Amino acid sequence: MPLTTQETIRAILTDVLGLSVDQVAAMDDHTELFGALPELDSMAVAGLLTEMEDRLGIIIDDDDVDGDMFATLGSLVAFAHTKVSG
Repeated sequence: MPLTTQETIRAILTDVLGLSVDQVAAMDDHTELFGALPELDSMAVAGLLTEMEDRLGIIIDDDDVDGDMFATLGSLVAFAHTKVSG
């Protein structure tokens, strides 16, 4: 069974940022990401975007990327879901 968009985003956070599975599992939609996670710096953002494209089969344009997208887990999942849904 394929992973949901949220499960995929959680796996990407674990793999790209090196966060523990437990740490990512404890996150909810309101968990702050950019600015709250020291692992999520500008270089890590590029890695996250690349993994999201690869794993979700989407294209993320430069114009799509802004700070609000990485504000919380919920905002990141919502963005990804919108891209997956077309």
